Amino acid sequence: MAAKQPPPLMKKHSQTDLVSRLKTRKILGVGGEDDDGEVHRSKISQVLGNEIKFAVREPLGLRVWQLVSAVMFSGVAIMALVFPDQLFDAIFEEESVSSKTPIRLYGGALLSIALIMWNALYTAEKAIIRWSLLAEACYFAVQFLVTTVSLVESSRIATGAVLLLISRALFILISIYYYYQVGRRPKKV
Repeated sequence: MAAKQPPPLMKKHSQTDLVSRLKTRKILGVGGEDDDGEVHRSKISQVLGNEIKFAVREPLGLRVWQLVSAVMFSGVAIMALVFPDQLFDAIFEEESVSSKTPIRLYGGALLSIALIMWNALYTAEKAIIRWSLLAEACYFAVQFLVTTVSLVESSRIATGAVLLLISRALFILISIYYYYQVGRRPKKV
């Protein structure tokens, strides 16, 4: 007995035919520019509008804080890379360091964090902004702890280090404030 094979499935040629797809998109009104100059990829995005219009409402001063952070990280990183002795002297008020390599490595790490801060400044994505603020707060917290332990171990209180501790505590508070403000759900109207 010969088994009868089912007929092969017929492919719709309209889905693979480029001209047909372009005609369909033209009929739907997608793919071309509208009056505002926006190119919509689907009818849904055309009806709902551009998602940038529904972007996160940013807390007041967030972009200024991001700019200040990026400039600050970049400046200290460049100073650590180019002038390691002067950076160490400004903070701990000591003559010089036995090796410049750890300070230059610190500068390289700061430069990497600065790159993240510069990129976060130009994004509108809530998750990226929050992660950069959290990374910044963690960095400041670790620096606060390391500086405190160094001061306690050396039993010397340097003015530069105390100012560094106070500024880092303030920077931690500011970063955490913006971290929670960006993550807050908007109030329903």
